[in-house]
Amino acid sequence: MERTSPIMRIAAYVFLLLFAAFNIIPLFYMVVGSFKTESEYANSPFSLPEVLQFSNYSRAWEIANMSTYFMNSIIVTFGSLIVTVVLGALAAFFLSRFKFKLRGFTYALFLLGMLVPIHATLIPIFMLMKNIGLLDTYFSLILPYTAFHLSLTIFILEGFMRGLPRDLEESAVMDGAGVYRIFWSIIFPITRPALATVVILNFIYNWNEYLFALVLISKEAVKTLPLGIASFVGIETANLTLQMAALTIALIPILIFYLLLQKQLVNGMTAGAVKG
Repeated sequence: MERTSPIMRIAAYVFLLLFAAFNIIPLFYMVVGSFKTESEYANSPFSLPEVLQFSNYSRAWEIANMSTYFMNSIIVTFGSLIVTVVLGALAAFFLSRFKFKLRGFTYALFLLGMLVPIHATLIPIFMLMKNIGLLDTYFSLILPYTAFHLSLTIFILEGFMRGLPRDLEESAVMDGAGVYRIFWSIIFPITRPALATVVILNFIYNWNEYLFALVLISKEAVKTLPLGIASFVGIETANLTLQMAALTIALIPILIFYLLLQKQLVNGMTAGAVKG
């Protein structure tokens, strides 16, 4: 294997640093601005706050009614996440470890879902949810979110499971374990690195999704966090510090979730690199 030249390595590091700065600086600016008073932010938007205004967060939480939106987002996000991961892992297990007729067609059918533009299905899904009476319910978001990410989940998990040695299953079969026992006790725990990847991807999309929630949800009691923040920003147009505080609150769960699964995610990327 040829070693990378120093110039290419330097160029790669510079590109990565610029890319990181491009993403981190706006977030840093938002978090810093959320701790300022409105007058302080208007006079010096790029300076550090003289005194940290933690009251901005409590005010934003109360004024924006974020407790309701936060709970709705948790229900929708984790509901669709659990269903997607469980169904995707089961489907990936059977596609990767068993040979049967139409296996290739079934796998291709799942992959075809990755090619469908998600927002092209917005009107049909709206009409479907209206006809079956699921508009303005949690299921009107959980079901589409599950369908959208099932293809990618199966694609990632099937590739990981296919590379696992079959000796594990053969030993379990000799001990009298059934198919589902093999899946839940052996294959599923070993697949944790790949699971971390799909869990993070699903969580980020479900937590931040706005357009489908905007079309399918109109009741205030069922609105998710992106809808609530959009309404709050539209009302509090003059109070930028409260807007930044609300956006920071919405960002915190994503950061916590990523940090909790970071080790598994890195292990999965390393395992994939070794296999390749």
